Amino acid sequence: MKLSLAAGGLLAAACLAGTAQADKLDDIIASGTLRCAVTLDFPPMGSRDEQNEPVGFDVDYCNDLAAALGVTAEIVETPFPDRIPALVSGRADVGVASTSDTLERAKTVGFSIPYFAFTNVVLTREDTGIASYEDLNGRTVGSVAGTFEAIALEEDVNEWGDGSFRPYQSQADVFLALSQGQIEATVVTSTVASSIVQGGQYPGLTISGDAPYLVDYVALIAIRSEYGLLDYLDLFVNQQVRTGRYEELYQTWVGGEAPNLTVSGVYR
Repeated sequence: MKLSLAAGGLLAAACLAGTAQADKLDDIIASGTLRCAVTLDFPPMGSRDEQNEPVGFDVDYCNDLAAALGVTAEIVETPFPDRIPALVSGRADVGVASTSDTLERAKTVGFSIPYFAFTNVVLTREDTGIASYEDLNGRTVGSVAGTFEAIALEEDVNEWGDGSFRPYQSQADVFLALSQGQIEATVVTSTVASSIVQGGQYPGLTISGDAPYLVDYVALIAIRSEYGLLDYLDLFVNQQVRTGRYEELYQTWVGGEAPNLTVSGVYR
């Protein structure tokens, strides 16, 4: 009886071992390629240069992650609304796309610790007379659907009870609508606003004060159940900060003092 039980236990263990599968981290390393979902209409985080090559903070961050894993980086151009679908559908392994770590999104995907932090400003045209966030009351405004700033802006428009909010599918669509007069203003990260104004692609745009939003912490994303990969991403972000690479990338693509990525009084 004891021999039978022992044999049964060994058989069960063998069956479990036989059905064990490598996790996503192992799959990425074995494949030799890391596919990063990156938004490329969101400078300086992601855009294309004159040779149509992907460039930006998020692009370099993906390349750094691939180098740490010993694999080749593949940039998968992904508009904001498609960041999570790209992971769920298997088109990308990791999202390096300035994704705000909201509780709602965490129901679907897993987040690393924050790797970047944004503040938001009002971007408008010089001819609108808008000088502050409060001046948006009663105006037609817009932003990329589902983003941190879009949710906050639409909530305020609804609370004001005047004006209107228009959602768009991409950041480029927002800037085009603003420059063509379809909307009077948008709220966007200070880094992107500075890049757009300085770049001159949309003449007449100007920054008109800060938006009174919380700091927008963004994280790397992966499939929620891939605990091994998510743990690795946490450690990678930690290494980027403590080695000085985060500060180096910030100086390259943004300039000024890099924001603190920790929240006082919490463990992450």
